[in-house]
Amino acid sequence: MAGYSLDLDDDQRQVRDWVHGFAAGVIRPVAAEWDEREETPWPVIEEAARIGLYSLDFIADVFADPTGLSTPILMEEMAWGDAGISLAIFGTTLAVTGILRTGTPDQVAEWLPRCFVADDGRPAVAAFATSEADAGSDVSSLRTRAVYDEPTGDWVLDGTKAFVTNGGIAGVHVIVAAVDPALRSRGQASFVVPPGTPGLVQGQRFRKMGIRASHTAEVVLSGCRVPARCLLGGKERLDERLAQAREGGSAGRSQAALATFEASRPAVGAGALGIARAAYEYALDYAGRRRQFGRAIVENQAIAFKLADMRALVDASRLLVWRASWMSKNARPFEAGEGSMSKLFASEAAVRVTDEAISILGGYGYIRDHPVERWHRDAKIYTIFEGTSEIQRLVIARAISGLRIS
Repeated sequence: MAGYSLDLDDDQRQVRDWVHGFAAGVIRPVAAEWDEREETPWPVIEEAARIGLYSLDFIADVFADPTGLSTPILMEEMAWGDAGISLAIFGTTLAVTGILRTGTPDQVAEWLPRCFVADDGRPAVAAFATSEADAGSDVSSLRTRAVYDEPTGDWVLDGTKAFVTNGGIAGVHVIVAAVDPALRSRGQASFVVPPGTPGLVQGQRFRKMGIRASHTAEVVLSGCRVPARCLLGGKERLDERLAQAREGGSAGRSQAALATFEASRPAVGAGALGIARAAYEYALDYAGRRRQFGRAIVENQAIAFKLADMRALVDASRLLVWRASWMSKNARPFEAGEGSMSKLFASEAAVRVTDEAISILGGYGYIRDHPVERWHRDAKIYTIFEGTSEIQRLVIARAISGLRIS
């Protein structure tokens, strides 16, 4: 145990400090503006790309950290700046994760660069589309179909995806579709839809309570044809998996949406952590400056105890997120649902911490002159997307009991 340490190494500290500087100097000054505009902050994305923060090389370096900690460090600092802008910039990584998890080496080499840079050299974003109007938490009920056209070798996609980050404005879309609906989640596959492919259009654009700088919309697929190379993992692997599933083998479990969410949940928890930390720090500073009855309000036990609880929730969230990130990177199985645990705890902590921050600021916490009301609005989505809190509890309960709890 002499070598055990929770200290970050030099590379991790460098990433943290560099990203924090960008979040403090570039994101925070414009966060309220883009929240009000409810538009994708392309100037911020372009600046992130210009300095190399939004780039395949940087993300590859972050993902390559053998401890797995650079990813949550990145996501925490970005969300500390602003969760909506952070998601606008790094929502692309969900598609990247989907390609890395299920794609062949050739597919990874072809599609990952195009997630970040358009054919004309300008920054681009990518989208990962799973959810549908009748298939949110129940990913096994997808209605979007992928049919193989044997004479041409193309796959034809039809259906409507809902709540897609960067949906319709992305260059590369990764679409999860049912190949054999009778097999439910085991009969699904992921497909890359290249930029400019006919048959893919943006549907309804959603106006949201929070993370409003992040574009969220429907993606409508109508006779959308993609070539064989766009089936992630390839047809031979898919045919083998479907055959095993039809025979009742466990190897037929879906590799599309579930594998991507399992890998991304600690990073989502890190985003919630960043919001919680921002709210805690702001409330602590405010409580030290705000005077009532002749003294700073932090000297009142009621306020001080709130801040103590908020700090404990922030630190506990970070430890759970870091543990799950380390386990995922080092191929340690989530035997107790540790990935879901980190996302569950951090997201609910963010809601509670931001709520308490509003209470500490009182009436000022409820107005837009202070950012805590925006952080509270942003925090709520983390208990919903990429698996609701109820789904996370279900995953954990099944893991610790060994039973098929429903």
